[in-house]
Amino acid sequence: MHVDPLEKKWAVLTVSLMILSMIILGFFALEAHIRPPSNVETIDSTRLHLTEEFAEDNLGVKTAADGTVHVTMVAARYGFFPREVVVPQGVPVTIRIASADVLHGLHAPGTNFNTMVVPGYVSQLTTEFPRAGEYPVMCNEFCGLGHDYMWSRLKVVPKDEFQANG
Repeated sequence: MHVDPLEKKWAVLTVSLMILSMIILGFFALEAHIRPPSNVETIDSTRLHLTEEFAEDNLGVKTAADGTVHVTMVAARYGFFPREVVVPQGVPVTIRIASADVLHGLHAPGTNFNTMVVPGYVSQLTTEFPRAGEYPVMCNEFCGLGHDYMWSRLKVVPKDEFQANG
């Protein structure tokens, strides 16, 4: 089979660029400590409201005795519960969220707060918000006809103004 020399050059260039892109992405993923989720915890989505952690009265922001901040949320058609979350600026915050029905995504533009919420699993991430302000939290996975109405609000306040139940 005859392959034109110009075609060979373009094929080599294309493959070389793909390999270079993978090396660059791999380097930056390692440099930025980007890892796949390691917290694999299953939960029965149909009985989510009956669990102690994800019961309606236990949702929201809590501060532990050691000063760590934990947020517990539920994603369900078509909203995040609680609707508003207030967290302190510059403090590590652990967010745990579960889906009551279908696949959802949780994203706060302008922050590194972004995770996929898969039914049957608890999604957990720990992050720190360096800037005070108010951020919209939206679903970034299409979850049905009311998807565009699925939102919440994240308020990051200075540490000295923060108060949470414990």
